[in-house]
Amino acid sequence: MNFKDYIRVIHDFPQPGIRFKDITTLLQNGEVYRGAIDELKKLVEAMNIDVIAGPEARGFVIGAPLSYALGVGFVPIRKSGKLPADAIEASYSLEYGKDKLAMHRDAIKPGQRVLIADDLLATGGTIQTSLNLIEQLGGVVAGAAFLIELNYLNGREKLGDMDIVSLVQY
Repeated sequence: MNFKDYIRVIHDFPQPGIRFKDITTLLQNGEVYRGAIDELKKLVEAMNIDVIAGPEARGFVIGAPLSYALGVGFVPIRKSGKLPADAIEASYSLEYGKDKLAMHRDAIKPGQRVLIADDLLATGGTIQTSLNLIEQLGGVVAGAAFLIELNYLNGREKLGDMDIVSLVQY
């Protein structure tokens, strides 16, 4: 299945010069959404994952169904101030801004193998910050899985030798 056919590109959003990859058109098609999750599952099954972590918000729509398909838990990585229990935080830069991410201190157990799942790998800032949070809690990042990878932004390089899979590249 060519998943790229189901991703809408919006020019000049959220600011001039950005070509936003809109996955809502993929998500609204149940067969295609299921196909994408099934394909990601095949690509990560051998990573020996204990839990999946997904950054807010689109990491939830990839990570949660993937964790269900693999039979492992899901840990949300939220924006600052959104978690009710004791949390750790880290700042990061987006391709067009800055933000903070947080995880509950008890979300990852030391030694757990964690897959980071998100809709998009761009500059790698969100994923690097997620990796840092997971490692602060003693987790081992087994790899990362994405629907989309923007090769021209070189995010993969920022993540070193991490095992990375993506379904669609631009």
